[in-house]
Amino acid sequence: MPDAPTQLHRISQRAAAVAPSATLAVDAKAKALQAAGEHVIGFGAGEPDFPTPAHIVEAAVAACRNPANHRYTPTAGLPVLREAIAAKTLRDSGYAVTAQQVLVTNGGKQAIANAFAVLCDPGDEVLVLAPYWTTYPESIALAGGVPVVVHSDESTGFRNSVEDLEAAVTPRTKALLFVSPSNPTGAVYRREEIEAIGRWAADRGLWVLTDEIYEHLVYGDATHHSMPVLVPELAERCLVVNGVAKTYAMTGWRVGWLIGPVDAVTAATNIQSHETSNVSNVSQQAALAGISGGLDDVMMMRAAFDRRRRTIYRMLNEIDGVVCVEPEGAFYAFPSVKGMLGRSLRGKRPATSAELAELAINEAKVAVVPGEAFGAPGYFRLSYALGDDDLVEGVSRLAALFAEAQD
Repeated sequence: MPDAPTQLHRISQRAAAVAPSATLAVDAKAKALQAAGEHVIGFGAGEPDFPTPAHIVEAAVAACRNPANHRYTPTAGLPVLREAIAAKTLRDSGYAVTAQQVLVTNGGKQAIANAFAVLCDPGDEVLVLAPYWTTYPESIALAGGVPVVVHSDESTGFRNSVEDLEAAVTPRTKALLFVSPSNPTGAVYRREEIEAIGRWAADRGLWVLTDEIYEHLVYGDATHHSMPVLVPELAERCLVVNGVAKTYAMTGWRVGWLIGPVDAVTAATNIQSHETSNVSNVSQQAALAGISGGLDDVMMMRAAFDRRRRTIYRMLNEIDGVVCVEPEGAFYAFPSVKGMLGRSLRGKRPATSAELAELAINEAKVAVVPGEAFGAPGYFRLSYALGDDDLVEGVSRLAALFAEAQD
């Protein structure tokens, strides 16, 4: 008798283990309620409320009319855009790279996925600083790696130390994922902290993937620093992710990039050649117009984000049971709502921040992302990249709802 056939999974275990993006799920629910006639205030998706600057849009319109943009172009990106990204990187962070070290990707997410596909063999560990953006651990796992979460909280301003990393490292550790300014917390690491972490990684022979997508969105005394600039000896084992989405209000255009050593970028380009080929040529031309121009539009948007940052920080801390560390970068507040958990509210007694977030959207029509999505139960993430009036209205609704809570 022949052996019985092996029972195969209908869906691969790798794919089945991937969780949907919590931030996009919250945004989708908010939009569905709005489509049904509800006035929902959405603090979910990290998306500037400004339109893409007009000169960028006009560059895209002109690109549409050029037949050269109707064809395939090199997988790694338009040569003129790769050169411009190298020039922009030197201008904005002081990091000198060549165009051959640049891969243009379909948004920052593809840059991150490509990077981990290049770095990770099965079982390789990657240190992930928590609270983390929801996509990071999923990208690592899809590449066969193992995300190792290193926690922090408001007592350190959501910043990790070398001692934290040293306690988490093992013989299987291959890389560190470093993010400053942070999504979801808004934390910005100090220069000396970045230097210490970079030197630690270099001494241990680890790779570092550093996400600099929020480089221009820092406030007050906070300053962005690029790790390979502060720690040049790390450059041969460092990958930098960036893009136009947040800086130029271009989330829908889907243009990001990966910068790194030529061998790693070549490997990532080979992977992308089988995944998506080149990024949309029209979007690449739009990105070129953005990064080749000045930063006046960026500074205007940053000033608005800074004003909203101060408003949301003040209003959240005025709510009994809510404590918020002042965000220094990006456009997110990450308040603790632990003081609200377990209390009676509208006939329910939410025990987790996920249950409290569900109550907020159902009862107050306010959409927030619960901390569980970021590896940090007990918190909310609120994007303040929305209009001033909506921001005030949304936090006021939360305050009114939470004021009803009883022990």
